[in-house]
Formats: sequence, structure tokens, C-alpha cells
Amino acid sequence: MHGESFMQAIYKHIPTLTVGVVLGVFIAVGSSVFAKRDEQAAKALPIEDLRTFTEVFQHIKLSYVEEVEDKKLLEYAIQGMLTGLDPHSNFLNSDEFKELQLGTTGEFGGLGIEIGQENGFIRIISPIDDTPAQRAGLQAGDVIIKLDHKPAKGISLNDAVKIMRGKPGSKIILTVIREGAATPIDVPIVRAIIKIKSVRSRLLEDNYGYVRISHFQSRTGDDASKALKKLIVENKDKKLSGLVLDLRNNPGGLLNAAVSVSDLFLTDGLVVYTEGRVDDSDIKFKARPDDYLNGAPIVVLVNGGSASASEIVAGALQDHKRAVIMGTKTFGKGSVQTILPMNNQSALKLTTARYFTPSGRSIQATGIEPDITLNKVTIASVENEKRRLEEADLAGHLENPAESEGASKADNTDAKDKEAKKDEPLEKQDYALYQALNLLKGLSIIHVNK
Repeated sequence: MHGESFMQAIYKHIPTLTVGVVLGVFIAVGSSVFAKRDEQAAKALPIEDLRTFTEVFQHIKLSYVEEVEDKKLLEYAIQGMLTGLDPHSNFLNSDEFKELQLGTTGEFGGLGIEIGQENGFIRIISPIDDTPAQRAGLQAGDVIIKLDHKPAKGISLNDAVKIMRGKPGSKIILTVIREGAATPIDVPIVRAIIKIKSVRSRLLEDNYGYVRISHFQSRTGDDASKALKKLIVENKDKKLSGLVLDLRNNPGGLLNAAVSVSDLFLTDGLVVYTEGRVDDSDIKFKARPDDYLNGAPIVVLVNGGSASASEIVAGALQDHKRAVIMGTKTFGKGSVQTILPMNNQSALKLTTARYFTPSGRSIQATGIEPDITLNKVTIASVENEKRRLEEADLAGHLENPAESEGASKADNTDAKDKEAKKDEPLEKQDYALYQALNLLKGLSIIHVNK
């Protein structure tokens, strides 16, 4: 082979139709995918490296234990190029591209988790609200080590997604390692059609609103705007004295949606800006002059499952001193992925820029530090260490006649207990939200007295 020219070697070992694909992969990144390409296309191709590529291709074709189609090999090569760059860049075949498009509009099939890859393992960034994954008890930070009892280490994100998606109603078992758990945990989950309602809202008390954003989709900005208007109309004073914006376990989504949500509360200045290697990746997003709350205080709840677009919102409101960020440090995903459609209905999901908060902070791999750190706390009733002696403890005590009336009353009591849990005080339902509301009340007093 070394006596042949490079092009002769390629034509000899790879079918003619495939040559265009192989070279197209390398040339397209330098010439046709982005706008500014003339000078880069003029650069010499790495001939020696491409020669090595064709040699590897040849050895696999001739010597691998099983025959592999050219198309599959080339797809693996493309996937390898992208997954080798960072955990968020990958190749999407036509089916995966369609699923991604469905996901950004709010309806798709699967379990309802956002995942990433770390040291060869699949890590859960966040379970999505009201999905099988959340109901099964999966948590942000869980590391998936097995999928249906088969090892998950080393498989690509795309392959993991394929395994986890399936016919609605079918079951899969995820084996996860969780911080604080002594042994791996098997979590059975029933697949379903995932319909994400990204914005939920309610009044916590008179004058204090709550907006929960679980994911940033194409319509999230509009939905958040409608939710705020509805809260204002429903409140007896026709205005809000404060708002809790809940971004916990929100894995992110669309950059434009994050900008739109931030802009609901800012009146001027930068929301976020991005920087990359090409001109069209350097973008500044600025706020418009309307603030839906007219300066009323905001508390933003975040945790380790708050990533990407969630961090854009938290960072923007923190830098502008428009909100108090409460919770735990966020995930730390400070990069922007661009979807680049290809001619064969596939696409590249490619990291093209880093984003920066208005003050110039990059949160890549560092996250947003909250203004007030609030670790996970559960409020429970404390029983007396020594229970006092009761009549029922005495040997030979008289029975209560009501005890013989059967299980119907006991069943009724159980039902009442379940109903009572819905009416538990906020500090027991959600301690972080309870603390956010208390802080909000204090901030609203300061705001009124300014």
C-alpha cells in the first residue's frame, strides 16, 4: 500500500460511493457546514492521518470476526469523532434526529430523564417532572451501571437512549449507583409517551406566586409569560409581592427559551452571550424594557440537577441582582450545542460555543454557586425518646368496644391519613420551597420600604 498514492489506496479498498462519504465527512466540517469556509477549505487535508484511517478501515473489513457493512463502519467513525470531542457532541441518524425534534416540542417516547456521559458511565442529569423516571424515584446524579441487567459502561449516549426507549407500557430495569447508598439499586420503570408540560404555576399564599419550569422548550417563554399574567389576575391585589422561580432538576433545553424567561424579569443589559470559533457563534442577547413583576423580589431555587438553560437564567438574574439564588451548586454545563442537519436526513449535534453570564462568568464545569446554600432537609415529627405508660400497656386492661367494629373504620382512617398528607404544611411537603417563601416575605418588606 505504501507504494500507492493515497487516492489509489482509497479507491482500491473502499467502494467509490463511499469515498465521497469518507472525504465528505472531513471536508464538510471545513467547508460546507458553516458559512465562513473558503480559507479553511484551502488548508491541506491531514493526508497521513487519513491514510491511517483507510488502513484501519481495511483491516476491519478484512479481519474483523464478523462482517460489518460499510455504512455501519462509517457511522461508527463519525460517532467516534464527535463523542471524542466532549460529552454533548454526537451524531444523530435520521430516526434520532426526528426524536430530537419531537423532544424540543414537548412530546416523545421513553422514560423521561436527561442523561450525560462521564468516565464511560451514563449519569442522570435530571429526571423530568411527571414522568415514569421521576415516579420511579430516579434522582439527579444517579449513575446507571446496568440496563436490563446488561452492563452500561462504555456504550454511547445514543445507544443508551435506544435501549431506554421502547413501546409504551413495556418495562425496563435500570441499575444505578447512588451517593449514600451502600449497594446498587434496581429501579424498574414502565415506559410511556412523555408529554412535558414545562411550566406550572400557583399562588403559594396571597400575593406570593410560584412558577416551576421543568424543561426549556420552544414554547416555554410564552407559557411562562401566560402563567405570570394568570397569577397576577388571580391574586386579590392584582399584583404579586414576590415570586419563587423553581428550576430544580431542570436539565436545560433551548437557549432562546432561557433568554425569553430571563427577559420576563429584566429591563435592560445582557442576558447571556456566547463565544465560539466562527462569527455566527458570537451572539449577545439583551433584555427588553418590560419587567412582569415591576421589580418585586424573586427567589430562584436550583440544585445539582439544574443545568444548561437553567444556569443561564440563574446566572443572568444573579448577575443583575434581580433574584436571590437559593439551593445547591448547579450542574455546570456552560456550552452551546448547534444542530446541523445533513443531506441524508441525519444531523450533527455539535458544541459550537461557550456561553457566559452578563458579568463574563463561564460556568462550564463549575456551576452557579447559590447566594444561599440550602442542603436537602426533610422535616419529620420527633417522637419522645421514652413513651409514657398508657392504659393499653397494662396486662388485663379492658378492651375498647370500638375496636371490635371491624376493619372498615381502620380503612377509613387510612384513607383520611392519605388525604391529610396532601394538606401537610409546606415545610413538610417541600422544605426548600418553605424557606424560599420565608425569604421572599422578608425581601418584599424591604422592597416596599425602599
